[in-house]
Amino acid sequence: MRDIFERDLRGEMVSMDDPEFPKLYGVITNAQKLIHKLNTQELSPEEIRALMGELTGKPFDATNTILPPFYVDFGRNINFGKHFFMNSACSFMDRGGIDIGDHVFIAPKVCLTTINHDSNPYNRRTTFCKPIVIQDRVWIGINATICPGVTIGENSIVGAGAVVTKDVPPNVIVGGNPARVFKRIEVQHA
Repeated sequence: MRDIFERDLRGEMVSMDDPEFPKLYGVITNAQKLIHKLNTQELSPEEIRALMGELTGKPFDATNTILPPFYVDFGRNINFGKHFFMNSACSFMDRGGIDIGDHVFIAPKVCLTTINHDSNPYNRRTTFCKPIVIQDRVWIGINATICPGVTIGENSIVGAGAVVTKDVPPNVIVGGNPARVFKRIEVQHA
């Protein structure tokens, strides 16, 4: 039988009443302690990278930059590429997994959420997750929301305030609610 962490990552329904839920909640509580430290203390870039490594359980590359505050519900299921930049006040709900490629730029107040609740009102204490994938050289504009199960293709731009509910192809600019393609990007390699 799979444990609650595997079931969560596989997108299976997980109830807050599950006997294993306290294990999941323990990781969430630990993440909140680390995020509190990140958001309330004056830290050097090296200290921020060390804290992000502790939060995710993986090394946080020296080419990456995060400007606090940053909010996260879990932490362990985020994979950051290299040359990543994230501006302040972003929120990641990563229980379903968030994979971020290289040279990705994320503007302030962006929300990435991999978790959802059952639509049945008598079963709302049950959640299920779908991963988010952000491929290389993506730029996500201020206050955009990326919903569960979305992949954003390489080189694409998500406009400010967009709500992305479906996959975004490579080399396009999307915007709106729900997001739609506005323009193709002509990629010219330097």
